[in-house]
Amino acid sequence: MVLLHGVGLDRRMWDRCLPALAARHRVTLVDLRGHGASPAAAAGVSLAELAADVGALLSGPTHVVGFSLGALVAQRLGLDRPDLTASLTLVSSVAGRSEEERAAVARRQELAAEDFGASAWAAVDRWFSPAWRAQDPGLAQRVLDTLLANDRASYLACYRVFATADTGLWRWLPRIAAPTVAVTGEHDPGSTPAMSHRLAGRISGGRAVIVPGARHLLPLECPQELADVILTHTGAHPGSPTGTDTGSHTGTDTGAHTGQESHRS
Repeated sequence: MVLLHGVGLDRRMWDRCLPALAARHRVTLVDLRGHGASPAAAAGVSLAELAADVGALLSGPTHVVGFSLGALVAQRLGLDRPDLTASLTLVSSVAGRSEEERAAVARRQELAAEDFGASAWAAVDRWFSPAWRAQDPGLAQRVLDTLLANDRASYLACYRVFATADTGLWRWLPRIAAPTVAVTGEHDPGSTPAMSHRLAGRISGGRAVIVPGARHLLPLECPQELADVILTHTGAHPGSPTGTDTGSHTGTDTGAHTGQESHRS
């Protein structure tokens, strides 16, 4: 299993899910290009390049779990390298944005270019409900610190991919053959439940799961609920039929990423 983070974040966003997932799978965490310990992203980086980076790390069929930008990378990997994609779990993914939704993400992209700090604060405000932020203020601060620590040019390059790539993916989604589940929070303002239903309906056999009461950061806000969805989908949940690791990863670093870890309990 490989876990792919969202734009401006890094592999640490999966820390709360990792114990449950690593108990059933060999799990590899990567920093996408332009994030964490990986090399910078050029201004014209494409979704195909980000997906190729991940594909270069995999030696065989792998359960691919992607969050937000990582979910778009997972979709492209499923299209370009079906031989490497045992299943797709698309967490908090955008899909087929409306004109209004495209305009909203374009405004956020402009804010990131004009005032990076204000953009980071706005993201935390969108992602954390007031109650969750009051309950776990340290987590909100760590997420903010991660966003602010980004190389700004890399962040803007990857945010452009996040803001635009779903349009190009949309027509090709019916070609995805891997078993797919799209999961998002009931109150996610950017990766809405309607998007997850739309995405699942576009992929043959796709399913949508909506987590009640949650916002965007499912791996941090609802780690156990998300892990249950992932493990059930991959057939590795204790209550699911097989409980086997069908998507093992070698953990070999081909050089595409420096920020990579493998875990197996």
